[in-house]
Amino acid sequence: MICEFDDTCVNLVPDEFTKGSVMSTPVCFKVADLVLVGEFNDSATAQALLGRLPLSVRMSRWGEEYYGGIGDDLGVGEAPDAREEMQVGELAYWPVGNALCIFFGPTPASSGSEPRAASNVNPVGMLTGKLEGLKKLGGSIEATLAKLP
Repeated sequence: MICEFDDTCVNLVPDEFTKGSVMSTPVCFKVADLVLVGEFNDSATAQALLGRLPLSVRMSRWGEEYYGGIGDDLGVGEAPDAREEMQVGELAYWPVGNALCIFFGPTPASSGSEPRAASNVNPVGMLTGKLEGLKKLGGSIEATLAKLP
């Protein structure tokens, strides 16, 4: 079993995840039938969040971003690399809202096609695959994020 909650991710893990990529820990993100793989970086924020996985999060949509509270405070503040402008597929932690964020397109704060957070977020990783599947989901989702072995 690849994901801690399901074996759906087996054929989705890109080769670069196992061949010394820049990121460090492979993860699997699942919403209903949509499964995406990605990796967490080696930042302190990412490592703290990894300690919470697997994690089920009720997420709300804000433009082409989903965000949702992760329960107890993660205990990290704004990181030195915190920023508002993000990349499509980027995962982040929002210290102000103690929330996980997934960016897949422009948000109401964007001035163009780039994703933009409401305020600084700590980048924790990146999802790959068919991110357009996120655009088909509703205003509120229940998602699960788990580590891959």
